Amino acid sequence: MEHASRRSSSSIAKTTCWAGSRRSLPSSCCPDKKIICVRTEDITISGGMVRQKAKYHRFLDKRHLTKPSRGPFHFKSPARMLWRTVRGMIPHKTPRGMAALERFKAYEGIPRPHDKTKRLVVPDALRVLRLQHGHKFCKLGDLSREVGWKHQDTIAELEERRKEKAKVYYQQKKKLLQLKAKAAAV
Repeated sequence: MEHASRRSSSSIAKTTCWAGSRRSLPSSCCPDKKIICVRTEDITISGGMVRQKAKYHRFLDKRHLTKPSRGPFHFKSPARMLWRTVRGMIPHKTPRGMAALERFKAYEGIPRPHDKTKRLVVPDALRVLRLQHGHKFCKLGDLSREVGWKHQDTIAELEERRKEKAKVYYQQKKKLLQLKAKAAAV
């Protein structure tokens, strides 16, 4: 499923930052909820690649005049781009905001401990529901590759391997469920 970057970031920020707030919690949130965002290279941004690339290159020009190592820091991986977007929606300099950022993790692909857990979709952030038909969009992974991220091929290869293993596991699970249903019917 393709999620829109800023809409999913907004949902992530709201969910992680509600804990410790004086306001009442919405029914969908529980305090201290950890959020792990996987496959960030497939998150979409509204607007064509040329425009997004130009915007990012303008961002790359912003730096500390006398000592650039002081920041701002320009992340090139999709996970860090998403992390920075979420950070902009959280009061990250307060203790509550720092705690919220610690509860949020983002990854390219689906790494080993998280490939066995159930994944959820944010319906409010789905591209097919939010972006009008015919409007241009680009993927965060493609934008990252254009601005200097060098690991897209590696992540794609690892994802292919993971999908093959998941397919084999699913076939075995289906056979096992069929056998259990047959045994229950007898």
